[in-house]
Amino acid sequence: MSACARGPGRHVSRRGMRGLFQDILTYHWAMPSSQRRVLLAKPRGYCAGVDRAVQAVEMALDRYGPPVYVRRQIVHNTHVVSSLEERGAIFVTEVEDVPEGAVVVFSAHGIAPDVRAGAERRRLRAIDATCPLVTKVHNEAKRFAAKDYDILLVGHAGHEEVEGTAGEAPSRVRLVDGTDGAAKVEVRDPEKVVWLSQTTLSVDETVETVNALRERFPALLDPPSDDICYATQNRQAAVKVIASQSDLVIVVGSPNSSNSVRLVEVAKDYGAPAAYLVDDAGEVEDGWLDGVTTIGVTSGASVPEELVSAVLAKLAAHGFGSVEEVEAVEEHMTFALPRELRPAGPRRNA
Repeated sequence: MSACARGPGRHVSRRGMRGLFQDILTYHWAMPSSQRRVLLAKPRGYCAGVDRAVQAVEMALDRYGPPVYVRRQIVHNTHVVSSLEERGAIFVTEVEDVPEGAVVVFSAHGIAPDVRAGAERRRLRAIDATCPLVTKVHNEAKRFAAKDYDILLVGHAGHEEVEGTAGEAPSRVRLVDGTDGAAKVEVRDPEKVVWLSQTTLSVDETVETVNALRERFPALLDPPSDDICYATQNRQAAVKVIASQSDLVIVVGSPNSSNSVRLVEVAKDYGAPAAYLVDDAGEVEDGWLDGVTTIGVTSGASVPEELVSAVLAKLAAHGFGSVEEVEAVEEHMTFALPRELRPAGPRRNA
C-alpha cells in the first residue's frame, strides 16, 4: 500500500471531507515522524587502508611515547587528526620539520622517493602507513617508466596521492585532471602510453576521462588491475542505490577528503535532489529537512562510525528515527600493519 493510501485515505470515514483536506495538508507539509526514514548506506566509513594508518599512529604512540610526528594528515578527516593530536601526535608538512632522530609516520596517501630520502638524511625512525593499494599504483608507475612509457595519471592536481605517485617517475608521468586535461595532455609517442589513476576518484568520472584519452591515443594501455580502490567503488555503489530513493543525501566527511567529495557528486548524479558534505552533526542544517521524507546517509572512507551515529541521533531528534541499512556489497578487506610495527618473529639460533 502506498504512503498516500495509508495517510489521508485512512481518515475519510472518520472525519469526512474536512478531515481529508486537513490530512492532505499534514501529509505534504508536516509529515508524521513515523513516515520519515533514513536509508543508511553500507559499506561506509573506515576502509582497511585508513584503519591500518590510524592504528599505525596509535601503536607508535604506545610503543615510543609522544611526540610522534606525522607527515601531512594521516587520513583526510579533521576529527581523526584532532583525536590523535590529543594523544601526542604532531602533524607536519614536510620531514624537514621533524627533529633529527625522531619517529615519523608517513600518511596513507603515500610519499615520493625524495621524501623517503629526506627522512633517511635526518635519521628519522620512519613508519610507512601508505595504503597498500596506493603502493600498488606506485609500483605500476615505476614498472612502466622502466619500459619507457608515458604514464597518464588520472587524478586531481595537488592531491597528496598524486604527488607521491608522480614522484616515482617525474619525467614520465603526465597528470590528467578530468576530460579537459585529457584534451590537452601531450605525449612523446602515442604508441607507448598507459593510464593509471588516483585511487579515490569517482568511478564514472575516471571512465569518462579514460574514454577521452583513448579517443586521442587508441593504443592506450590499461593498468594491470583496477586502480580505483575497492572501498571507493563500494561506497559509491552504495550511494547509487540510495540516491534515487532519497530526497536528501548527507555525506559525513571532511572537505579535503577526495572520496567523500566524490560521494556527494555521485549522489547528485544518481538522482538525489540535494546532497551535502558535513564534517559532523553540527553542520547539518535544520532547513535541509523541511519537506523531506527520506534521507540517505553515508560517510567517506576516513570517517569513524561515531560521527555517523551523531548525525543519525540529530536526524532522529527531528523525527527521522526509522533507519534502514542498505547494503550494496559485502566488504571484508583487511591489511597487515606496517612492517615497522609488526611483532618480531622468534629469533633463529645462530
